[in-house]
Amino acid sequence: MKHPFLFDPEKAVETILYIANKVQGTDFHRISKLMYFADKMRLEESGRFICGDSYMAMKHGPVPCKTYDILKSMRGEGLVSVIASAKNAFTVEEKNIVKPLRQADLDYFSESDLACLDKVISEYGELSFWKLTELSHDSAWESADENDCIEIEQIVGTIAHSELLLEHLKDRFPG
Repeated sequence: MKHPFLFDPEKAVETILYIANKVQGTDFHRISKLMYFADKMRLEESGRFICGDSYMAMKHGPVPCKTYDILKSMRGEGLVSVIASAKNAFTVEEKNIVKPLRQADLDYFSESDLACLDKVISEYGELSFWKLTELSHDSAWESADENDCIEIEQIVGTIAHSELLLEHLKDRFPG
């Protein structure tokens, strides 16, 4: 199945900021894992991801593809040009430490988005690099080759009521 969500780059920048302001000294790895856990929680609750990003199976776990491109572009790498909002939102120091320049604009988020992010930050925000890696190496990550996309069906398969959710996602015109 084709990835069913539209990516919102502005919301991705605000999500990076939200996490970086809540977890001091956060890096690309922590942001990637917290976004993955929050997206899985949001998917289970409402059938969608927070920013609409797709995930790639990298060595140390799932990585949100386009969000990672934004992060890399902020340190001068990658093919994606930096979006203007990112330039005014955060800097990248020491290759992968995100330093927020302002607070996240909460208008980009629903109450449910924030609840998922807050729960994930509370539960996983202070875990070690290796613990986050271990926890993110779920069956969805295992199903993909390294540096390949993790299919949405595989991510859905890791959460409760996966059959119903998969039917919902396949229906382009629900209701």
